[in-house]
Amino acid sequence: MTRTVFLAVLIAGMFVIGSSSSVWAAQVDARINPNSDTSPFSYHYQKTIFIEYPDGGKLFDELHEKEWTVTGSADSSNPGVQKLIESLNTKMQNDKSHAKISDLKISYEIYLKGRNLNTSIDYKIIIEGLLSNYVITKDQVRTLIDMGWRGVGTNDPVIIDGQEINFPISILKEKEPEVFSVLSGTEAESILSKPLINADYILEQPMTNWHFLFDPTGINVDAGTFGLDKSISGFVVSKWTMGESSLREGRQVEKTFSADVVADKNYAVRSVQSADQGNIAAIGFGALDVIDGLEIAGITPKPPSGYATTSTGGFPITIIYGMAGLAAIGGIAFFIFSNRSLKNEKIGQQGIDPGRLVSYQTSASSGGYQTNRGEAYLADTNDYEQTRSVYEEHQQSPSLTVSSQEEAACGCAASEEIGTECDCVMHGSCLCDATCKCGADLCKETASSMR
Repeated sequence: MTRTVFLAVLIAGMFVIGSSSSVWAAQVDARINPNSDTSPFSYHYQKTIFIEYPDGGKLFDELHEKEWTVTGSADSSNPGVQKLIESLNTKMQNDKSHAKISDLKISYEIYLKGRNLNTSIDYKIIIEGLLSNYVITKDQVRTLIDMGWRGVGTNDPVIIDGQEINFPISILKEKEPEVFSVLSGTEAESILSKPLINADYILEQPMTNWHFLFDPTGINVDAGTFGLDKSISGFVVSKWTMGESSLREGRQVEKTFSADVVADKNYAVRSVQSADQGNIAAIGFGALDVIDGLEIAGITPKPPSGYATTSTGGFPITIIYGMAGLAAIGGIAFFIFSNRSLKNEKIGQQGIDPGRLVSYQTSASSGGYQTNRGEAYLADTNDYEQTRSVYEEHQQSPSLTVSSQEEAACGCAASEEIGTECDCVMHGSCLCDATCKCGADLCKETASSMR
């Protein structure tokens, strides 16, 4: 019964997880080329709003059967996108970054789904563009790259073709005026007024806390045979990632904001978004530093001589070898302990002493051939009486197949009726005692010598 309930809960949980909406917050992907004037980047902003009405009420009547989607896209030729570029560049300047966005495309999707207990609204905005002015200085050895542009966002309204998309409350005001009237002026309105295009946490997480790896594929002699991008030929590629729970970044949890609304019924509004994520790559080996509060990366084509790690913070190779050495020492200690345990065990005969066993023959002839199969029992019958099987009391002793008691003493059990040669001749030794009257010469000689 317990297993059945467990499996039912597990399967139900899988359905819930599989059907739940994505709630990622901000996610950045960028690839910086220090030898180019521009580099591509993209940001994904996602958030989910839940409006809950467990007791029914006006919001239940308005939303529980509704489902709609609002989508759109635009490029830098759109006046709304041009204004967004200006707003994003202003934000980066306030973050002390010299980088700028030179081109931008935007797409958005807002999806509302009503249910009997709650309504969910999924917001997703994607911007893709080109980053410029990120090179601070460059010489024959190293290029300094501006990394302070990461907090791409804006607190201004973003209007694309007449649709405001940066504040979740805007779509409710336009598409669901009755719902907006219930939530307006409450704490829920402040939650719904937080901007979607926000990546402040990505900037607040220092790059030194990000996980660092470098890929040396570009400097391999035969790298070009695998269709390698010419931009990384002769270079390593440095990669910084963030978003996983670790000692560097701390525990990453989803961000949840909630508010209770008291109207004709009790309602609740929740805003849910997962931890931010970042993936930034730079062509070359990157070493991080800070100048006047601005995070930068010094880029060189190859890693410094003797740099023997691809892990965050220059993880010492000696520690890796030390850990392997400790494992070897542990293995040696285990074998020493096992060897001592074996020496402490009793040496010699273990179990029943063979001198206490008495053998007897159990095989019978089959046709003209008989085997020398036998068994043994303890000479001390007291132990046998205590341990013998209870089934032996009900068993009957088999009748002898030989014609006389004397023939029973003959170990080879010769059968005179069928005139066969005894088994003793085949084995070259007699198994009989002095009373045996076997007709074989070998047995006659042995019987005579016993008398």
